[in-house]
Amino acid sequence: MNILMVANMRSGWGDPGLYDFVRRLGEAGTEVTLRFLNEGAELAHLVRDSDHYDRVVAVGGDGTVSSVAYALRGTDIPILAYPAGTANLLARNLKMPLETHELAELTLHGTPMQIDLGELITAEGTAEEHRSGFVIIAGAGFDADVMDGARELKAVIGEGAYIISAIQNLQPTVADFELELDGVRIKTRGIAVLFVNLARIQFDLAVTHSSNARDGLFEVVVVKTKSVAGLIPAVWAALLDRMGHHPARPALEIHTASYIRVIADPALPLQADGDTLSRFTPVSARVLPRAATFIVEGTTVTELDPDPST
Repeated sequence: MNILMVANMRSGWGDPGLYDFVRRLGEAGTEVTLRFLNEGAELAHLVRDSDHYDRVVAVGGDGTVSSVAYALRGTDIPILAYPAGTANLLARNLKMPLETHELAELTLHGTPMQIDLGELITAEGTAEEHRSGFVIIAGAGFDADVMDGARELKAVIGEGAYIISAIQNLQPTVADFELELDGVRIKTRGIAVLFVNLARIQFDLAVTHSSNARDGLFEVVVVKTKSVAGLIPAVWAALLDRMGHHPARPALEIHTASYIRVIADPALPLQADGDTLSRFTPVSARVLPRAATFIVEGTTVTELDPDPST
């Protein structure tokens, strides 16, 4: 087997187990090409010949993995999401192991599974149009502010950085939203709009009751509260979800759509899979159905899609 690894060693705390991972692959007779996503490196150049490899291993946080997945969209090249970031939400959603030898075994013997990929579009239809991808969640507003505020602290206190950042944003910006959901227009108000492909976030909480990343739809979540304190009932409901109670999500307005356009007044910052973007609303998001292929345990396919043959 021939494997290409693209590693962002600036993610999280780095990964001291990466050598053991590569050594285990080598012991299995695998050829490994390792390339580093350093500052200034072009990802498109690093994966330029990915079709010559049996697997691509993306080493880093969720933003790194989603960037690799977007670069390889529609190619059917299997990607192993090696969890070397702070939150590693994709690994949690895909129920992946975290131990290096188990990850190596998964790379060699895991099941390729196609899932939906999200695409964000800003300045659509203009010369400044910009497109980027996400696998888990993208959004506009409060969540982007929290990600931005946590950026410097993540390397020091890990996931706790998100709590500190949220506390520092106790009175987030409240905006008027105009949403286009598959052609249907609605007006609403809140502190954020989220495009959810996979629902599980930090601290093992789920934004919505469930998410099917193979159904061609996002859950579109409008956070209606005017303050961070107003999110407490929604967080409590998510905790109860883990005990099987499945309560309603207070302060959250939830829709489904495959194409969304968001106009916000005032304009709000954007984030995709934990990485803040140097762009603002208006923004469009669309589903690229089953455009990314990830390597998972065989049982995960059934858990994420009750009918994996579809």
